[in-house]
Amino acid sequence: MNLLVVSPILIPLTAAALGLMLWRWRRLQRLAGGIGAVAGFAAAVVLVATVWRERILVTELANWPAPYGIVLVADLLSSLLVLVSAGMGLLVTVYSFASTDKRREAFGYYPLFQVLIMGINGAFLTGDLFNLYVWFEVMLMASFVLLALGGERPQLEGAIKYVTLNLIASAIFLAAVGLTYGVAGTLNLADLGDKLAETDNPGLVTTLGVLYLIAFGVKAAVFPLFFWLPSSYHTPPVAVSAIFAALLTKVGVYSMVRVFTVLFLHEPEYTYHTLILTIGVLSMITGVLGAAVQSEFRRILAFHSISQIGYMVMGLGLFTPLALAGAIIYIVHHSVVKANLFLISGLVHRRQGSHELKKIGGVYLACPALGLLFLVTAMSLAGIPPFSGFFAKLALVQAGLEAEAYIAVAAALAVGLMTLYSMTKIWTQVFWEPAPEGVTDGAAFPDDPSAGPWGMVIPVAILAAMAVALGLGAEFMFRYAMAAAEQLLAPAEYIGAVLGRPS
Repeated sequence: MNLLVVSPILIPLTAAALGLMLWRWRRLQRLAGGIGAVAGFAAAVVLVATVWRERILVTELANWPAPYGIVLVADLLSSLLVLVSAGMGLLVTVYSFASTDKRREAFGYYPLFQVLIMGINGAFLTGDLFNLYVWFEVMLMASFVLLALGGERPQLEGAIKYVTLNLIASAIFLAAVGLTYGVAGTLNLADLGDKLAETDNPGLVTTLGVLYLIAFGVKAAVFPLFFWLPSSYHTPPVAVSAIFAALLTKVGVYSMVRVFTVLFLHEPEYTYHTLILTIGVLSMITGVLGAAVQSEFRRILAFHSISQIGYMVMGLGLFTPLALAGAIIYIVHHSVVKANLFLISGLVHRRQGSHELKKIGGVYLACPALGLLFLVTAMSLAGIPPFSGFFAKLALVQAGLEAEAYIAVAAALAVGLMTLYSMTKIWTQVFWEPAPEGVTDGAAFPDDPSAGPWGMVIPVAILAAMAVALGLGAEFMFRYAMAAAEQLLAPAEYIGAVLGRPS
């Protein structure tokens, strides 16, 4: 068994178990969570470096060979997303140390956080459909408790909507898994890549693809299955909102990419990819229009998550190496900037005690550094050069033009302008205009008028620097993403590595 491939699952599992054993000692729980986050990030860095050299790493649990046993597979895409998961987990854990109240910590916040990271990493690394379902359920349980932890009325309302729609998606997913096994006699992704192409019932295979698209579409919050996201992301503590925005929907997008690049390549192009492209365009448009009419900081960001997911799905719909590379870059970019915008909203709330734009103002004058951190991150989300968002959108627009998908390109450009409008609205009302009468800077914490504890500020500064670095280092990122995209479009390499035969 290759421990390097298993470590992104074992490390958070161990940290969560230690946290539960230390239930009565809150500070030791924090220590276990912090050590687990650091160790997980270190393991993810080593995993990406190793996969970059060796292309694909496969481990067979309990030494049962594929397709009969459980396999974990780390290729260029999955290892990169494990690194993103570990990095976001580490930074949000540091932010949580300074922002999470003692009551939530006492009820297992850090063990739950580690269980969530474990579920996300397991979904990225698993090599079969049933275990993907299992990791989805691990994520769902941990995220539901984190969402409801604290028991405040808005949290409970958001948690109920979140878990209800996601349980429906899980039921659809499980039904699709059962039908898949009935058709092919296997659930191993690599083995399915061979057997679904040889089935004599193409109509049933097409139905399976649609079922997976619905199930993963709910998880990814694409049009028209996104209702749970804007109803829930603004309700929990900011650190929870940030990790949700950074990672949860990406698991749905990843699952769509994996399934539709390994299992359903034999279908005519119009069956799936035109439908996926249409869903991506509608997600972009509905998300940005929803954001435009909001007046609460985190609800604006939540609707923009739907919009930005549309760009990633657009890359899958175009289904070219450049488009998939753009989608991969976009996943990394969005994880960084959207998490950071949520964390910045937490700092603003700490200063002025509200997320409502009309009740906030004058933050830039009181704290220019915080204003600049927001400006860098917001401009990256809108796709302004030289930040990371520009190069991700550029790759997708170029791919759209090459594929003559002019409607999708026009939508992507128009949505970029609308995103800039929303970010400008936040900048104007929160940072630039004077605070409303009766609101003074630092009113929420009059004894601490600074921007916030260093534990909150440092992760925000690091993520803003990453948005700049991803832009300035776009050449390396593009090279990695193109290699990952080419690997996705040549599934014989993945199938051969898992089943132990030459590709």
